[in-house]
Amino acid sequence: KEKKLFCENVSLEKIAQEVATPVFVYSKKFMIDRYKELNNAFENIPHKIYYACKANYNINVIKLFNDLGAGIDVNSAGEFYRSLKAGVNPKNLIFSGVGKTKDEIELVLENELKLIKAESYGEIELINNIAKKLGKIAPIAIRVNPNVDPATHPYISTGLAENKFGIDETTAIEIFTKASKLENIQLLGIDMHIGSQITKIEPYIEAAEKLVKLAEELKAKGISLTHIDLGGGMGIKYLDEKPFTAKEYADAVIPILKKTDCEIFIEPGRYLTANSGCLLSEVLYVKNNLDKNFIIADAAMTELLRPSIYKAYHHIQPVNISINEEFTADIVGPVCESGDFLGKHRKIKKVKPNDLLAVMSAGAYGMVMASNYNARLKPAEVLVDNEKFYIIRKRETLEQLVQNEFLI
Repeated sequence: KEKKLFCENVSLEKIAQEVATPVFVYSKKFMIDRYKELNNAFENIPHKIYYACKANYNINVIKLFNDLGAGIDVNSAGEFYRSLKAGVNPKNLIFSGVGKTKDEIELVLENELKLIKAESYGEIELINNIAKKLGKIAPIAIRVNPNVDPATHPYISTGLAENKFGIDETTAIEIFTKASKLENIQLLGIDMHIGSQITKIEPYIEAAEKLVKLAEELKAKGISLTHIDLGGGMGIKYLDEKPFTAKEYADAVIPILKKTDCEIFIEPGRYLTANSGCLLSEVLYVKNNLDKNFIIADAAMTELLRPSIYKAYHHIQPVNISINEEFTADIVGPVCESGDFLGKHRKIKKVKPNDLLAVMSAGAYGMVMASNYNARLKPAEVLVDNEKFYIIRKRETLEQLVQNEFLI
């Protein structure tokens, strides 16, 4: 609007003026629409969506999905605590993770969560022992590694035999059988999560077929499960990817899943939040070194790590879109590392100091991966709702930076 970028009906320029930069900005409407699209796609089969809050665990984002009817998938005591603070009933929480501690298992069992997703027989034995000590029956699912190539970045591939997650599909029958005999274990489901930012549907089809086959084999042995968990990982468009739609996903896997009488769990994170948000940053300097142009912004790898760690692409553009002339530049931050960049070799409209940049698709794995490297302050977060916006996380202060440290 008016040749300026808006989030819903609020100008990014106004947010920058009132909140300062860098700041993460999220659209409430986008997240609601995205959730409803996925939920409606699976309406012909019993299912429940569990939002994978590792993607964006601001308590307001968790509350939004909880209010829509989603459960929450957590991966640590911290995410569990955040979900409780957001008002989520523990019965709507499932606990994932390959390395759960005794304290974490005890915490979630005491709070009577929906279930724990176990990833090894050693973990199952530990859960059983803790449940026995607490006088409880622990509801669990077991994560199976289906050895499916998700065709994604190797750092976020989680369903191959070489990955650390889940139990080997070849030992699954044995481990499920042993787990079903433990006194303080209630074995409810089978789980997978083959990776993240998956844009091809074939890996899901292959993995779903393997899980259904395993569920049928277990049923024949007298082990009946209540649910099959497909995990998350649905990809989104950052640059020129062509991800499948929610309907295409549902149409591909529902015929396979209907062979069982199990409820289906889905655990999207990035899919629901990534394109809801941008990272708003101010240009500090523009300079030229040996015919190479640099735009130095006040946002850095400390705010958005994905470009540095994954060489991930995020579209970057000026908030003022009336600029016509273009040039090629690296968009970098103030951190004292050459690996600190938001985008390299980008053709971008010419900008000057104090202009604003929007780094797009930053609603997932942005703030949750932010750090205090170089003792930089963590940024604010803003949620936009039509014509209003709300600060849902204050910018960190210098005092907060050292509040847990003590001189000796």
